[in-house]
Amino acid sequence: MVSEAYAACLRDARRHYENFPVASVLVPRRARHHIAAVYAFARAADDFADEGRRSVEERHALLDGWLERLHQAARAPEPGPPPRPGEPAHAVPIFIAVGATIRDRGLPVSLFEDLLSAFRQDVTVTRYESWADVLDYCRRSANPVGRLVLRIAGLPRAKSRGHTGDQLDRWSDAICTALQLTNFWQDLHIDYSRGRIYLPAEERRFHGAREEDLTAGQITLAWQQALRAAVRRTRDLFDAGRPLCDAVAGRLRYELRATWLGGVHVLDSLERAQFDVVHHRPRLGARDAVAIAWQTVIW
Repeated sequence: MVSEAYAACLRDARRHYENFPVASVLVPRRARHHIAAVYAFARAADDFADEGRRSVEERHALLDGWLERLHQAARAPEPGPPPRPGEPAHAVPIFIAVGATIRDRGLPVSLFEDLLSAFRQDVTVTRYESWADVLDYCRRSANPVGRLVLRIAGLPRAKSRGHTGDQLDRWSDAICTALQLTNFWQDLHIDYSRGRIYLPAEERRFHGAREEDLTAGQITLAWQQALRAAVRRTRDLFDAGRPLCDAVAGRLRYELRATWLGGVHVLDSLERAQFDVVHHRPRLGARDAVAIAWQTVIW
């Protein structure tokens, strides 16, 4: 039953597009199914938290149920109740796998709780005033995933190439926040069509970027300048986290390098398109995959 649950999570991970590899062959085999379980847990909760056709109350109820399932799965190996209306059909396998991973790898449940708190915030928060607000959201929506991956790999439990677990966590946080921000800039127009803007109001005001222009389908010079400043900040975070890609050994370092490069390639594409995310959503294609693979090798 557990092996079938992990297989379902792996299928889920490979079905979704991301800017970075998820539980790919670059990950050590012993860690691959654990990472897929974490991804499936987060992907499902994020999807129904963002489901616009459900009311705020319905989405909060789904997240409450997801949290309840999490605590049950962390305590005992028994399957939980069948999927509730609105939950994915493979909710039971997700939590069989997540529970097994939490118990096997000794993962802190608080990191999963942080993810759910960010998804809950997405239900009601549609604008962010400051960079501090956005970064706090990333601390809970993205950084826990990187920390979970490190713990699945067993890295923070002991020094890795002379680096402490705290240092590895800080590098991981920088990369994960940068990846989250990259996705925000990439999906700016899509998010706006759903009523949400992650680019902080303080940055938009400074450059004079107006929501009315997005409504009219225009990326003005002001929006270009605001996004250029946001991308510059995002690149600084990628640079701050880059040492993690060299601090780990084995195949995991190639997964981290490919992840880092995938995010940077999206930022490059944004700049080439003059930040016109209304008419061009940057997306990694086959040519990018070849370039990333080569750059991963010659790193």
